[in-house]
Amino acid sequence: MLDSGNFVLYNNNSSIIWQSFDYPTDTLLGGQSLPNGHQLVSASSNNSHSTGRYRFKMQDDGNLVMYPVSTTDTALDAYWASSTTNSGFKTNLYLNQTGLLQILNDSDGSIMKTLYHDSSFPNDGNRIIYRSTLDFDGFFRLYKHFDNGSFQKAHHWPDENACAVKGFCGFNSYCTFNDTQPLCTCLPDFELIYPTDSTRGCKRSFQNEDCNGQKDSATFYDMKPMEDTFVGTDNPYFKAKMPKEDCSSACLADCSCEAVFYDDTEESCMKQRLPLRYLRRPGQDEFGVNQALLFLKVGNRSLNNGTGNDNPVPEQPSPTPIKTTRNKATVQIVVITSVFSLLLCSTIVISSHYMYKIRILSYERLMEMGNWGLSEELTLKRFSYSELKRATNNFKQKLGRGSFGAVYKGGLNKGRRLIAVKRLEKLVEEGEREFQAEMRAIGKTHHRNLVRLLGFCAEGSKRLLVYEYMPNGSLENLIFGAQSQRRPGWDERVRIALEIAKGILYLHEECEAPIIHCDIKPQNILMDEFWTAKISDFGLAKLLMPDQTRTITGARGTRGYVAPEWDKLNIPISVKVDVYSYGIVLLEILCCRRNIEVHVSEPEAALLSNWAYKCFVSGQLNKLFLWESVDNKTSVENIVKVALWCIQDEPFLRPTMKSVVLMLEGITDIAIPPCPNSSYV
Repeated sequence: MLDSGNFVLYNNNSSIIWQSFDYPTDTLLGGQSLPNGHQLVSASSNNSHSTGRYRFKMQDDGNLVMYPVSTTDTALDAYWASSTTNSGFKTNLYLNQTGLLQILNDSDGSIMKTLYHDSSFPNDGNRIIYRSTLDFDGFFRLYKHFDNGSFQKAHHWPDENACAVKGFCGFNSYCTFNDTQPLCTCLPDFELIYPTDSTRGCKRSFQNEDCNGQKDSATFYDMKPMEDTFVGTDNPYFKAKMPKEDCSSACLADCSCEAVFYDDTEESCMKQRLPLRYLRRPGQDEFGVNQALLFLKVGNRSLNNGTGNDNPVPEQPSPTPIKTTRNKATVQIVVITSVFSLLLCSTIVISSHYMYKIRILSYERLMEMGNWGLSEELTLKRFSYSELKRATNNFKQKLGRGSFGAVYKGGLNKGRRLIAVKRLEKLVEEGEREFQAEMRAIGKTHHRNLVRLLGFCAEGSKRLLVYEYMPNGSLENLIFGAQSQRRPGWDERVRIALEIAKGILYLHEECEAPIIHCDIKPQNILMDEFWTAKISDFGLAKLLMPDQTRTITGARGTRGYVAPEWDKLNIPISVKVDVYSYGIVLLEILCCRRNIEVHVSEPEAALLSNWAYKCFVSGQLNKLFLWESVDNKTSVENIVKVALWCIQDEPFLRPTMKSVVLMLEGITDIAIPPCPNSSYV
């Protein structure tokens, strides 16, 4: 550990083979630089050094820019920039031991821009240590540390107040000041997602009505104006000049519009979809900033649920009597038909009676086994069947199917909280096992990348599971759907892949007992309202004992995603089967196509896993993305290498999910993978 704060690892020849100065996290010390293409990421708080909400990037174009995390490198998301765009050469941010903070040209060391110079640097021999840190609140600050242990702030970027930091307040909330303190406030008819943290965004407190594709949504909503709110959200999907009154009415009549900004200066109407980002109210010292009026679409609380139709139903005319013939042939036909109908009804009644008896006996045997300890292990809410039937409007709106049953949309608290209800529909034994598996697997888990189980219903032979509602559907529809209106870009696909990996890592290593999901596939990855990926459907999940690494199970995943060891009889499986499935899913996310496709331009491309390896060894990865131009070729190659390691035939060659996460985050190097399977050779 050098006096500069640099932690250095040497080899036997005293040559440096690793040093912490090459891998800055949120801080630069005197003598340290932020290289071209690298970034600082803030801590989550003063007391926690996990990944926070902001990043400070030295871009390839020479511009030093501050962004919220999980955003693209675009001006829309930036809240401070050095404005030092270069002409093709690389640059770095350098802090020297005298407090001089500069952006330098890598090739000749020339100065691009001086951000700070400490004119008070002492010449009396007293030592000052300089530290520049991207703090948890999004400000980049330069600190001076003195020999007596004290320190002071020398400067900070940006120069404005906290509300100027994009992302300081979360989705659907705006930043304003209470005296001198920044304050995050939810938009009208919205409520905090996390009641104890106002900076993490807001959600609707009213039911989001389904317009069923109708253009006019005035039946369900009203428009609520907010004065002097800054325009600070995504690009509008519609923009046109029109009077202010027409702007509000146009949004109310448009089913897709959820908010609208009106700029008085330009007389411009801008329609938006939720969530709204980067909103703030003006402070007292802020003048000349382009302000806009926000009209927000909120639920119509006075909506009459009745039909409102008082007109009597007209009396239907009596049907014309049908004339019948009474000849002998007709009588014979009636008699024969009646006899056969009676026999058929008798057979159905007797069969139904015996089937019912069998199901009741099976159910009683399961009940004799007890409740398998669920009451002791879980603290989930127990719902009654009638309550869930009412919440789903008699299971009216079907969202899809899980491994053992259909999933329906519902609402609690008068529709304010949307839920998804999974109703098991298979035979009693199978349904009960799946119910117990899913309850045990996720009943005590809690992770931002797992769909949250809210409660259950175990009433008689009825088994239902209640989950949080995922409004943006499955990853399958997002990346494969022909009608998908929102195919994600490269950076967003990488983010989704990393979120899935973190969810699987939690199941494998961070739960009380390790969990093998056994059915990782795009259909089982759901997207919440903020497009965060969450793993669902634990019907085939297998729990391990804390000291157990393998198990034998009769459950089996989905064709195309199952690991090769599933085909071997009586071979115990491990968490590596999930790693294999993830590798296939990772390739599908990157290429936005299924692993197996028949209708492709080249026959060799029918199996994506083999095609990806061939493109990798031939240096032609661009063939995987003919429909898209990806600038960062290094990132493409690294992520394809991760996927190829995950789909190795031999389980011991596959990395752990911890290693996968570290490789995707760029923390560990990625070796060249061998050929995934011998059949390809």
